[in-house]
Amino acid sequence: MNKTELLNKLAQDGEERLLLARTLDQMDAVRRKNIPAHTGFLSPAERVRVEALIAAAGQPAHLFFGGYSGAERTVCVFLPDWQTSEDFLSLAEEGPVAALRCAFRSDAGLTHRDFLGSILGLGITREKVGDLLVGPESCDVLVLRELSDYLLQNLDSAGRARLNVRPLPLSGLQPPPLQVKCIRDTVATPRLDAIVAAAFSTSRGKAADLISAGRVQLNYRECTKADKLVEAGDTLSCRGLGKAVVTQLGGRSKKGRVLVELERYL
Repeated sequence: MNKTELLNKLAQDGEERLLLARTLDQMDAVRRKNIPAHTGFLSPAERVRVEALIAAAGQPAHLFFGGYSGAERTVCVFLPDWQTSEDFLSLAEEGPVAALRCAFRSDAGLTHRDFLGSILGLGITREKVGDLLVGPESCDVLVLRELSDYLLQNLDSAGRARLNVRPLPLSGLQPPPLQVKCIRDTVATPRLDAIVAAAFSTSRGKAADLISAGRVQLNYRECTKADKLVEAGDTLSCRGLGKAVVTQLGGRSKKGRVLVELERYL
């Protein structure tokens, strides 16, 4: 399929079409110039869409990289035939992702929102910024390398607090420990409404209302079908309630109900 055919098949709206068109441009740049090329930072939902495009385009060599293992927001790097993923990762400190450490007073009480607001307030768009790793006295900011000098010169405050910003090697990143709550429950059937109810400690009726209102995503795509069957490994997101992953599904309780295990991110 050519570019137009791929976009017509995969893009569900104008915003997604633009994302996929830009990704195809990067794929083409690798073929034409025989050098690596990359997207901006992708949200998990955008990554799912790009992965579908990559599969439809014949799986060109690529990897997703956000500066550290387990990053939520990642760039997609397309590789020329002379470069392997291992080669790219060995040179990651010179690659498209850079890190900055923003130190502040421990009593400032700064949050993710404070840092994101300050960065976007400088005229930087969201796809230029990766994860923000906020700790009690510092925030590690992942950005496209092309912006690191600009932020070093211009990012001097967040909220009402002054910042001391300096470059940080990717090896020096300190991601906060992932906090999850393990949930074990039983459901009559692994429908989306039943799994959402178990994941977010609500009633099945309330879960159905959330689904019909468009507040629930299944594997980072909005799903308004309460009877959609959920599988092990699926990710559930509910606007206002958070995210959970189905880690195990199957088996029957003594009463014939389906056993389900989930991890809910706190």
